[in-house]
Amino acid sequence: MGVLWYGGNIYTMKSIGNTVDSVFIEDGIIVDTGDYHILKQNYGNKISEIKNLNGKTMFPGFVDSHLHIIGHGEKIAHLDLSLMTSPEQVAEALRSRVDNLHEGEWLIGEGWNENQWEDPRILHKDELDSICPNNPMLLTRVCRHAILANTHAMEKAGVNDRTKDPQGGKIVRNEEGQATGYFLDTAQEIIKKVVPDISIDKLTKLVGTSIDELLELGLVGGHSEDLAYYGGFNKTLAAFYNAINKENRRFRAHLLVHHEVVDDMIASEISFSEQNEYIELGAMKIFSDGALGGRTAWLSEPYEDDRDNYGIPIHSIEVLEDLVKKARLHGLPIAVHAIGDQAAWTVAKLIQKYPLNNGRRDRIIHAQVMNKQLLELLKSIDVVLDIQPTFVASDFPWIIDRLGEKRVQDAYPWKTYLQHGIPCAAGSDAPIEDVNPLHGIEAAVLRRSNIDGNIYNEKQQLSVYEAISLYTKGSAYVIGREHNRGQIDKGFLADFTILDVDLFQIPPEKIRTAKVEMTVVDGEIAYNRE
Repeated sequence: MGVLWYGGNIYTMKSIGNTVDSVFIEDGIIVDTGDYHILKQNYGNKISEIKNLNGKTMFPGFVDSHLHIIGHGEKIAHLDLSLMTSPEQVAEALRSRVDNLHEGEWLIGEGWNENQWEDPRILHKDELDSICPNNPMLLTRVCRHAILANTHAMEKAGVNDRTKDPQGGKIVRNEEGQATGYFLDTAQEIIKKVVPDISIDKLTKLVGTSIDELLELGLVGGHSEDLAYYGGFNKTLAAFYNAINKENRRFRAHLLVHHEVVDDMIASEISFSEQNEYIELGAMKIFSDGALGGRTAWLSEPYEDDRDNYGIPIHSIEVLEDLVKKARLHGLPIAVHAIGDQAAWTVAKLIQKYPLNNGRRDRIIHAQVMNKQLLELLKSIDVVLDIQPTFVASDFPWIIDRLGEKRVQDAYPWKTYLQHGIPCAAGSDAPIEDVNPLHGIEAAVLRRSNIDGNIYNEKQQLSVYEAISLYTKGSAYVIGREHNRGQIDKGFLADFTILDVDLFQIPPEKIRTAKVEMTVVDGEIAYNRE
């Protein structure tokens, strides 16, 4: 027996403006679409329930193509520093936590961002020691490519002024060569490795906490990268099973597999895209560079505000090539973090050298800095660009200091990608950015800075249809599910995001004010605002 939905604006996303009057679903699959009266007549004996949208608007279910589900749960559970506007405010928030710490307990904070402080300086470990001298402290920068640690944490990790920088990372030091407590990219792992493992119960709770909020925000699924952390592949995968299956949460988690745990995946005899209807394993995840905020994204030309710095390649080119070859050995696509244009160029050349011939799709994640030569290369290979629209809203105008007025004109070029036929999907990179897909859609359309309210690179603004497509058809295409996800059509999964307003009929600056009325996964209501 099935359910007939009608009575609202139902956008199929098959093409611009394409709508249907009603949708009949059965066993989690869309059986038919069309005129309400015809469907009611044709399927009358199979209809067990009729749901009236009462003028609300239905879309194919929104899917975040790049986030960190457990990391988002940590942001909710830990001390959230993302809205702080000064180092003093951060310090006060830390002090408020110290008195409640048990002996040996870590003080963990998430999301600090000096670029939104009036005094954009990096806190020194001496300041952290004055706040919290007796407990180890770990504060993750918003980009997740840098951390701050106090002396207690550094001592636990065995770090001193003579500790060497690892490949792909940097221990920031002062002019006297003393470590300041600031760790970039792979150097973070020196500290992180001594943080006590989280229990499976707490890990399951973090997954569940995160997914509950994602569903509330209208997301029916997300492509996440978590499996190399929190105690390893098997433990982290088990937490997803526990949170989604055992507690009967409906959410489609597509889990990228970090290259460091691909062997664990192979040993488990779990193949790409195989698990169950809600959990599946995806591409091999690789980091090729850092981030623009900490000047570690790998650029073809030096940073405008640091002329001797081109960023940091996480791996040597030889190691990066070996990782791609390993992925191909197992028939795996790759999903590579590449923010800088030199990083994206290096990855694209390897994809060109080692093409994937089994129908699976590689993706380059972020692709924020572009040049003409790189654009032509991307057009010539089979790759999807996994972009994060909200980076425009949070990175401008300070990104101009990093790249300069000329180069920034070719940065975050979402419209250019689409105009050149390069397929794209969109996500948030939560917890780094706001996970709300409506904020991402609005950012793609407006390109308005959250910092100064100005619009940047107006020619790169997307239409509302293009922006929504990134979270529906785009997210389905990148994982080879375009035949049954991302649209409202016969044979597609009955995953819907239902809003109180029609996004095509309101001013773009009002998109973020839309409210999610219901989130439907597999034909069942997974979240209901009422």
